[in-house]
Amino acid sequence: MRIKIEDGALFFDIEGSKLRADGPRMREVPTLILLHGGPGFDHSTFKPAMSPLTEVAQIVYLDHRGQGRSERAGEERLRLNSWADDVMRFCEALEIVRPVVMGHSFGGFVAAAYAARYPDHPAKLILSSTTARIRLDRAYRVFERLGGREARDVAQRFWEDPGEHTAAGYIKVCFPLYNRTKSLADGDAMRRTIFNRELMYNFIRGEGRHFNLLPELSRIRCPTLLLAGEDDPICPIEDAEDIAQRVPADLLRFERFPNAGHGVFRDAPERALQVIREFIEN
Repeated sequence: MRIKIEDGALFFDIEGSKLRADGPRMREVPTLILLHGGPGFDHSTFKPAMSPLTEVAQIVYLDHRGQGRSERAGEERLRLNSWADDVMRFCEALEIVRPVVMGHSFGGFVAAAYAARYPDHPAKLILSSTTARIRLDRAYRVFERLGGREARDVAQRFWEDPGEHTAAGYIKVCFPLYNRTKSLADGDAMRRTIFNRELMYNFIRGEGRHFNLLPELSRIRCPTLLLAGEDDPICPIEDAEDIAQRVPADLLRFERFPNAGHGVFRDAPERALQVIREFIEN
């Protein structure tokens, strides 16, 4: 399904009902909005991993503007603040009230920006394997720890000069280091993803080099769950620690996952889903 938001159409999919038969009444469950990583990927990398959460929530999968099955957009709309505004406007258009918003990786950038810009809108916030400021020096050190000097060099070539000429080596050498179990580069997940690679390269060359959400995190006013893998090479655990220091302490639950990389719901699915389920319910 697609819905017109401002000057473009956003694709979304829904899994699970909002109202559920419970004896003589209809019981309402929270709406969980999932914001995918990338940029330049789509929501399909959440499927079917997140489907068990339909036990406690209605899931809404959203493709960011210009990505996946959403309508392509001009560069002026491909900014973190615009993507954050889209989350708010999307909810207004569908009359989604007090959502639980979960952002993974790049989706976490968007989710954090949204929660800081509209602090009274979300009921809860989940930040998964993400950062508030890209620190390539940290990432290069983890790539080298996990994959040796070759991995560090390949990562550095890609992040300093993103494009098709450096992406193939990065996918081959560095993607397998993202996770401690099955690589994101293997299997069906990548094959079913609709990519916008040029958007990804442009973001890395531009806003990705200088954005810094750390000063804004103190504006968050909702309970926040932070999930981080201790072996994440691209959003290192130190980045999560930086976030944890800026989100109001009385609102934060910080869960670290040893022996897990980028996307703890991939490397430790049972624990990750249980933590998310408890956070939504309580």
